[in-house]
Amino acid sequence: MPNKDKPNILMIMSDEHGPMFSGTYGHSIVETPNMDRLAEMGTTFENGYCNSPLCTPSRLSMMTGKFVSHCEGWDNATPLYVGRITWPWLLKSLGYETALNGKMHMMGPKPLNGFDKQLTFDPHSDNMLPVFRWKDKMKEAKTPWEDVLEAGAGTSPVTVHDDYVEKAAHSYLKDDARKKNPWALVCGFISPHFPLKVPDKYFNKYYPNNSDLPDIPSGHLDNLPPSAKRLQKFTGTGGPYTDEQTKKARAAYYGLVSFLDEKIGRIIDTLESTGQLENTIIIHTSDHGEMAGEHGLWRKMCFYEQSARVPLQISWNGGNIPKGRWEKGVMSNVDIVATILDAVGINPVEWNMDGDSLLPYLYGKEKKWKDEAICEHLAHGTDGPRIMVRRGDWKLNYTHRETKEFELYNLKDDPGEFKNMAGKKEYEKIQKELFNRIKEIWPDPDALEQKIRESQEERFLLRELTSPSNNDSDKADFRQEGNREHLTAIDFYAGIVNRGKNAVDKGDSRLF
Repeated sequence: MPNKDKPNILMIMSDEHGPMFSGTYGHSIVETPNMDRLAEMGTTFENGYCNSPLCTPSRLSMMTGKFVSHCEGWDNATPLYVGRITWPWLLKSLGYETALNGKMHMMGPKPLNGFDKQLTFDPHSDNMLPVFRWKDKMKEAKTPWEDVLEAGAGTSPVTVHDDYVEKAAHSYLKDDARKKNPWALVCGFISPHFPLKVPDKYFNKYYPNNSDLPDIPSGHLDNLPPSAKRLQKFTGTGGPYTDEQTKKARAAYYGLVSFLDEKIGRIIDTLESTGQLENTIIIHTSDHGEMAGEHGLWRKMCFYEQSARVPLQISWNGGNIPKGRWEKGVMSNVDIVATILDAVGINPVEWNMDGDSLLPYLYGKEKKWKDEAICEHLAHGTDGPRIMVRRGDWKLNYTHRETKEFELYNLKDDPGEFKNMAGKKEYEKIQKELFNRIKEIWPDPDALEQKIRESQEERFLLRELTSPSNNDSDKADFRQEGNREHLTAIDFYAGIVNRGKNAVDKGDSRLF
């Protein structure tokens, strides 16, 4: 019988999905009928944010319910400290079975961090990516980012992986063992993450007649903030690309969104057909967004809306979460963690979480929500600590470097973030207020930067001393389980994600 005190948890986590690239969030082209279905089933948050615009840091924050600077998950080569409590560990303490299915991009040997088992292979967690040291500076890419140029119809290891994740999800949910104990399942899809390859059915839906171009006002690219200019040069995502190349790449991205959306719908169908929908909390989110050419950028690693915002949807038929509700309040993934714990009877405050449960607000017990999100970037793609605070209509971005950099946007008046109001006298009060909030989180940014740099140096040295060789003899078929231990981390990552190539230039930062 369903136990409302211990609801099942199904988290559907995509990768690199900016919510504005979906019909549910108002895009006029991209079709996402199953995200629409989730919106009807529960509550959708218009202004949901990741806590870092990069895979591993965002996911470690999601696992721990703490901001990245608090859980110390700096970058894509940082393992989570083994003594760190995660929400799967806490659910296990209540008798939950916890399963990871697909990507969570956690580093280290057997990186389950509270999950009982991994149902499918996570191609990103097996690969300890390069340790980028800030002292090496941000090197300029020699050529345009090639994924835009290679976008189109086809399959990739990403789409193949996601097919396996969906298949494993159906098997897990249909297993009679699910009737014995409450369960928590995370389905970690990689779509719509690059490479920008998607099967014909989805690509042809958008190309050549149903795609579009980024919204870039005349002169905007010449006046990008310094942080965006550095990122553009580092990643090579400024191209140059022709309009047709950009439309084709966006069409492939849109196709990947629809490819993912269909999988979401079929998993909900299985929940319903197995009688588990009533007592299952469904959460749909992503680790970060995708720039898709906006502001002259692709990928993520910045605080523009396309990069930092994520879809956030939650439903629970048996728990009376409001259906069809569209919530404009600002929130983030750490709040989702606090909500999960609250739903199963664990007080997130007792575990010093940075998020707040949404349930009192959604149930009407609290009339006012904090209306705030924090996002940090402490990895490659910057040469110093960066942090964003969004509160209400206002967003402040801060880069801590010798010459401090600020960006201030009013997202109600300037949703495209084309007008940086930082430093203007008439906005001095709101800038100071938001910067004071940043100082609460970073009381000593110099000490934080020093800690990050020390971690980079330590991990870089250990990597140099312990990585396997890069000889051709080590590069057997990367797809074979038994051969993984013989590959260098970067070669394995390149094999899985970079269209099957066995070797890459280890200095090529554009791949990560």
